[in-house]
Amino acid sequence: MFSRRMMLQSASCGFGLLAFRALCQQAAAAPAGARPAWQIGGATAKRVIFLCMSGGPAQLDTFDFKPQTGNKKHPGSVFPFRQHGESGLWISDLLPETARHADQLCVINGMHADTGIHAQSFLQLHTGDRLRERPSLGSWVSYGLGFENENLPGFVSINTSKSSVYSSAFLPSVHNGTPIGVNGENMSAATIANVESGHLPLELKRRQLDFVQAMNRRHASAHEDQRLEGVIESMELGFRMQAAAPELLDTTSETKATLEKYRVGREEKQVGTCKPSDFGRQCLLARRFAEAGVRFIEVNHGSWDQHKNHRRDLQANCEATDAPIAALLDDLRERGMLEDTLVVWGGEFGRPGLTPDDGKDETGHNARGFTFWLAGGGVKAGHVHGKTDPTGASAIEGKVHFRDLHATILHLLGLDAQQLAYWHAGREHRLTGPEGGKVVREILA
Repeated sequence: MFSRRMMLQSASCGFGLLAFRALCQQAAAAPAGARPAWQIGGATAKRVIFLCMSGGPAQLDTFDFKPQTGNKKHPGSVFPFRQHGESGLWISDLLPETARHADQLCVINGMHADTGIHAQSFLQLHTGDRLRERPSLGSWVSYGLGFENENLPGFVSINTSKSSVYSSAFLPSVHNGTPIGVNGENMSAATIANVESGHLPLELKRRQLDFVQAMNRRHASAHEDQRLEGVIESMELGFRMQAAAPELLDTTSETKATLEKYRVGREEKQVGTCKPSDFGRQCLLARRFAEAGVRFIEVNHGSWDQHKNHRRDLQANCEATDAPIAALLDDLRERGMLEDTLVVWGGEFGRPGLTPDDGKDETGHNARGFTFWLAGGGVKAGHVHGKTDPTGASAIEGKVHFRDLHATILHLLGLDAQQLAYWHAGREHRLTGPEGGKVVREILA
């Protein structure tokens, strides 16, 4: 029998859970003294745009200049380099538009990771762990800072096919990355699909969702299931996104000059097995999402896995990405956003010097030394940190591991990597793992 007393007890538990959830959501907006321990204050960045060059860019022909050596095995940079800006940063002639921003870039030439296996290093770059699914960097940022815009997700992932790299894993599912199609043409996240009823007007959709959510909350109050709480939040967010997202995805309001600057609609050359994407549109969407209050935006260009035809394919990749990235940096600076937007460029590893083999250009995977660059968000501008050996194969000075990069990104956002933790399966978990990561203070402005 279900007595009146049992009903009141169950209802009170449900109200308690709802109140607790509301308190958690409000934590990021609370006064400084009431913020979570991981919010250390002093943030110089409010958001991150991660330009992920999937496959491993060859550092010796982009940002890590090595003069020609005459050594057939390690000839050095095979494309010309020039010094740019007042800082005199060496940048490849393949990237003339990005080179205009030399005095805004902070180049890290001492990056290293644990493995040269694509899938594992790509996972480690995004989650800190190369073997198991863990929350993505973007999910940790969303969890740590909360939502700036209640109608949009905290984390958007453009042209990323592997769900493991935008998954919130054991974090509340509302912090899961929202994936957008190859060219940003659709939003296919479950948070939208779960509430999408194309045949119903918005008012009836709201009533339908209220009915489903009432049953969800009743079930949650009886079982105290955090996963269900996350689903409830995700479905509410998905409903709100149906009104906000289409406007952001519609770039027809942009001027012709802006679309041309980003090279929107320009056809890319086919590189390897990766289908060409409209990378300019992706970068433009990244700017629009950043303006709208999304905390973490990832843009992926996935064709840098070059084991042959190095000169041809690297040139094609640079042609596809150079102007859109420069346009993004231009826009952020002109709108006064670069100072509090951290832009990060890099891939899961790099590639050492060119080694001719049977008449083909061959470059291998190299996790021992490669390049990232950052811009804005409180990093030193026109600065180079770290160094690889003369062959470009190993980091020998200013070494920065993915864990250190993660800790530094969190620090710039006002988050302490050691304090930002989540209790799961009987222990605390952190983005930087049990090994921890150190903030690279040498690159902080």
